[in-house]
Amino acid sequence: MQRRTRFVLGLGLLLVLVTSTLLTSPAWLLARLDWLAADPVRFVAILLTLALVRPLLAWPTTLLAVVVGYGWGVRGLPFALALIVLTSVPPFLLAQRSAGGGRLATAGARAVDVAGDLRSVVISRLIPAPSDVVSAGAGLSGVPLRAFVVGTALGELPWAFAGVVAGESIETVVAEGLGAVVSLQLAAASAVVAVLLLAGPVYRQANANWFGPAQ
Repeated sequence: MQRRTRFVLGLGLLLVLVTSTLLTSPAWLLARLDWLAADPVRFVAILLTLALVRPLLAWPTTLLAVVVGYGWGVRGLPFALALIVLTSVPPFLLAQRSAGGGRLATAGARAVDVAGDLRSVVISRLIPAPSDVVSAGAGLSGVPLRAFVVGTALGELPWAFAGVVAGESIETVVAEGLGAVVSLQLAAASAVVAVLLLAGPVYRQANANWFGPAQ
């Protein structure tokens, strides 16, 4: 009975999420930026609320930076970065609490052991992957909350900067969608940095596997 109840609740939640995603879209928010930015208090309150509910809407985290950029320009980068960190915490905590030592959690924990808690989060954030997938992966892998928060802030910095810059020219984002925020050059540069950050730990692990620990 308990298992059946969980299934029904899970199915209901899934239907709510799908419905909310279909009925709401980033375009709805972008079309009302003038009204949002007209009142600073309203602007901050709605952004904080959006950061908390964004995972339920399956919206990209870059949208927060775009909205901040529209209202405050590049000077709003620290606030945009804080919002991205805040909106990443709920999926992380949910995955952390539901981690049960499965294969995925075990594989993630091994990867974290090689790269380290902080470095692994930074690397995963630099790679252009869905933010909530990265957050859940870190939670399943047993990354501590502090390392997750700091690593998210460092790894999301280039994406947050791209978002606030795009927000200053919102016409392009409205016309082309959020895909216009991340350029191919930025994605390639972030991927290169991620590879460089991973190269050292991988090299040391390979040496340890081949020659054993240094005496």
